[in-house]
Amino acid sequence: MRILALSGNLRQGSHNADLLRGAAAAAPDGIEIEFYDGLKEIPPYDADDDGPAERPAAVERFKEALAEADGILISTPEYNSSISGVLKNALDWASRPLVESPVRNKPVAVLSSSTGMFGGVWAAAETRKVMGALGARALEETVAVPKADVRLADGIDAELLAELRAVVDALAAAVDTRAAIAA
Repeated sequence: MRILALSGNLRQGSHNADLLRGAAAAAPDGIEIEFYDGLKEIPPYDADDDGPAERPAAVERFKEALAEADGILISTPEYNSSISGVLKNALDWASRPLVESPVRNKPVAVLSSSTGMFGGVWAAAETRKVMGALGARALEETVAVPKADVRLADGIDAELLAELRAVVDALAAAVDTRAAIAA
């Protein structure tokens, strides 16, 4: 089973990338978590560039990665009480045309972290909302890490690792259910 991992934060040392690495470490045998690192290459969405002949190569690579994954695991920071711009932009590209969305009916789990008191819960909710609008099946299982700069300073502890494992397990179960229905 292939899970595509997307971090909504591009910076080196991203707490959200740390969460995705923790999820990968917690994943049971048979689940491959593949990190997508091309969000920075995706240009701002422009409908004039969104035709089969005009679509940028970085967008095509992103859409292919989404299409090839069995499920998606997103970890997002919270910027101004919402989803990060780079992640939202990439998802906007992935949504067009909606009937061809590579995430249609695909299970998605969302993690979040922030240095604030609430762990990015608003950003996670917004991300689940956006994924639902794209036709994905956004799971309710989540992990939100407040004060991530402190909580993750010494790495991911056993308690957080167990929480991440529960989300990965829920995502894997949703992928299995989707496959059984399709069969």
